[in-house]
Amino acid sequence: MREHLKACMQAVLEGDGERAEELAKLTLERKLPLLEVIDGGFVAGIREVGRLWEEGALFLPELVMGAEAMKMAMGVLQPALEASGGKQEKAGHVVIGTIEGDIHDIGKTLVATMLSANGFGITDLGADVPAAKFVDEAEKRGAGCIAVSALLTTTMPGQKKVIEELRKRSLRGKVRVMVGGAPCSEKWAEDIGADGYAGDAVSAVALAKKFMA
Repeated sequence: MREHLKACMQAVLEGDGERAEELAKLTLERKLPLLEVIDGGFVAGIREVGRLWEEGALFLPELVMGAEAMKMAMGVLQPALEASGGKQEKAGHVVIGTIEGDIHDIGKTLVATMLSANGFGITDLGADVPAAKFVDEAEKRGAGCIAVSALLTTTMPGQKKVIEELRKRSLRGKVRVMVGGAPCSEKWAEDIGADGYAGDAVSAVALAKKFMA
């Protein structure tokens, strides 16, 4: 079992999606404890990927590959986990998207993948999303956090509209808002009344965990 967990962790660290998927299937064939394999193997791997990224030992392509490997493994294990009546503990639910008028979504998609890999339930609305839709989905899903990306200075004010929409519906105290994207900053987040700013996928995960604590 220990060797299997080590192999699962290594597959994610190396960004080897095919190997991660094979190991996930092997987990089912051997009837190994699913939660133990997920937490002790694959999740341990993605945490290590995040740590190495923060230290500068890994670069963006490796971060993306690690997150994708984790995603592939969970694609195999999640249905089996649900069918068995088991439940992976969710860190909370995040609604994420790129604000209206902006079609950039590569960074946003990476953040969504990393959040999912770290145990968060995710509703990814894609790009060019109206402020009201973020709030509609957060209300519908019972989300504790909305993550709003903006890659253009002209679309940044849309992030503030999300916060204003939450206030209109008396949801501001229940839903945290994080903002991100190239033109954003800690000061911008403070100016518009957001709960925080994340400059990359790893810091977005750390911030979401802080929100949900």
